[in-house]
Amino acid sequence: MTTADLRRSSARLLPHTPKAFYRTALMAFFFIMGVIFASWAIRIPDVKAALHLSDAELGGLLFGAPLGQLLAIVPSAWLIGRIRSRRTIILGMLLMPTALVSLSLAAGHVSLFVCLLFFGFADNMLNIALNSQAVGVETLYGRSIMATFHGMWSLGGVTGGVVGAVLAPLGVAPLYHFCLIALLAVGVLAALRGWTLPREVRIGHQMTQTRRPVRFDMYLAVLGFIAFGSMATEGAMYDWSSVYFAQVVQPGESLVRVGYVACMSAMVLGRLMADGLINHHGVAPVLQLSGLCIAGGMALALLRPEIGFAAGGFALVGFGMASIVPICYSLAGKSTRVPPQVGISLVSSISFFGFLACPPTVGFLSHLAGLRWALSPIVVVGLLITLAAPLIRRLRP
Repeated sequence: MTTADLRRSSARLLPHTPKAFYRTALMAFFFIMGVIFASWAIRIPDVKAALHLSDAELGGLLFGAPLGQLLAIVPSAWLIGRIRSRRTIILGMLLMPTALVSLSLAAGHVSLFVCLLFFGFADNMLNIALNSQAVGVETLYGRSIMATFHGMWSLGGVTGGVVGAVLAPLGVAPLYHFCLIALLAVGVLAALRGWTLPREVRIGHQMTQTRRPVRFDMYLAVLGFIAFGSMATEGAMYDWSSVYFAQVVQPGESLVRVGYVACMSAMVLGRLMADGLINHHGVAPVLQLSGLCIAGGMALALLRPEIGFAAGGFALVGFGMASIVPICYSLAGKSTRVPPQVGISLVSSISFFGFLACPPTVGFLSHLAGLRWALSPIVVVGLLITLAAPLIRRLRP
């Protein structure tokens, strides 16, 4: 079945809503999800100080969010199969802001861990539902647009980071900050909830055969491994970039979040450029460049812990992370062997182990050897992504 056939078959399944409406709604939802996530990430140093947490204690508690994300993978795929991604998006857009507000109410170690577990679960439920819809909308367009959706997530991350970087020095409590973000999320949901795909767009034989048993697939495993490296790097950047600046670079309180904002800003630029690069050069060269940027950027930030070099290094890391997850999710969702939500969930299952393990591992290694050494394995991760990228071309069905 050709790309044109897929678009015509998909169009017959959908009402006469302009495809630009679906794309606009998804871009807005990805943006809000990025704002919510960044609103938490940018206030981690404040929570660390308020609860008097050491690096090791913070690392252990941060384990809650990726654990919740991991636990959400199977229920989310099942839920999308039962009530479709449209309703799952609505549910996720209500649960994630609620979880964000709950984080500001945590008064101790146990309550913070539980709230992070809830936050991670809601985040990945929304993530899988949005990516399932994004694969369908990408199919309607017949070209790569997945990175643009993830670019909106990154733009939301930058926006959330900037808002947090402004509000935190002003003494605005996380509770008021998070409530404001929650109100914004609910408002966007109320306005755009009708502009989502009413049913799933399936690829190839999936349109008629969606109940085949899922077996091990080396192609999906390689996608998962590459996404694993990117998600491990993302976890380290989200949770430890501001802490690295505060403890190692030491630029002063007003500049302690510069590294995080630089990383997220470069992710926005990379994801807005990624679709053009992918359509012109293909996925393997883009993934190889991404791995090299991660390795080189992290090496620069660790070897020269000065504000200019560290911020530039983190920006290179952000640019390197930009394309990897969109590529892997898009390819997994288009696999002709499994339904889109199953392919995305399988790749997520592998990749989220990186997101799960990296932040607490960095915390424990930092306690033993210092934060610079704790972040150094990210250099190796970038090189491994570069080496693994050509396998996609050989294994692609």
